[in-house]
Amino acid sequence: MEKILEITNVSKSFASETGTPVKALENFSLDVAKGEFVCLLGSSGCGKSTLLGIIAGFEFPDSGKVYAKGKKITGPGTDRVLLFQDATLFPWLNIIGNVEFGLKAKDIPPKKRREIAMDWIERVHLKGFEKSFVHQLSGGMRQRAAIARALAIDPEIMLMDEPFCAVDAMTRDMLHQELEKIWSETRKTIVFVTHNVRESVALGDRVVVFTPRPGSIAGEFKIDLPRPRSLENPAVTTYTAEIMKKLRGATQANPGSAEI
Repeated sequence: MEKILEITNVSKSFASETGTPVKALENFSLDVAKGEFVCLLGSSGCGKSTLLGIIAGFEFPDSGKVYAKGKKITGPGTDRVLLFQDATLFPWLNIIGNVEFGLKAKDIPPKKRREIAMDWIERVHLKGFEKSFVHQLSGGMRQRAAIARALAIDPEIMLMDEPFCAVDAMTRDMLHQELEKIWSETRKTIVFVTHNVRESVALGDRVVVFTPRPGSIAGEFKIDLPRPRSLENPAVTTYTAEIMKKLRGATQANPGSAEI
């Protein structure tokens, strides 16, 4: 197994309004293999998003080490891209302008970046909408555009922070299928944050269950099911029940910091 991420004994605290530090992560360790799809699952406030921020290089741990491809993470890099709950597209740019944005920053020549942008726009099924602006798109279409923008710069690691939580159930199912197809074609490493247990089983090679704050690992589950997976698949339901039991156990052990 070729490791692409190594997270060792990471702890992170934030200042609170009362002045008492709030510990988000405590001695958290996790290795991620190249090309693996890992889902981070836990209750609200357990440190999942904090961990993504640290991997992305937007936050720094108080203690512990985080390495990507054997190099210590000291800040943001084009090898890692973070997608948020909100698509965070630039409203003054149309879709093709948004997808080309990172390519322009990398000094890709105009003709080449237009080819790359159009390729990804087609792959996320937005062809015909490339000249549309953000306010003209549905929530699901915005997230597809954000995924296209992220993949256009060819990162090795995609960090996704509950990207589908704001869309309806039918759109979410469709986005699951599209993301899984893109992952199978590109074999990008994906670290995907969610608090939806069934979503984690449908998408992940491995599900990492967090304890309530401060976050550490309560358990890990390898999802050995063929792809593509349906949310209605009985085997998905079985894994979901098993993981939910672990998640509830972790919450009951520390109920004061958890919201499910």
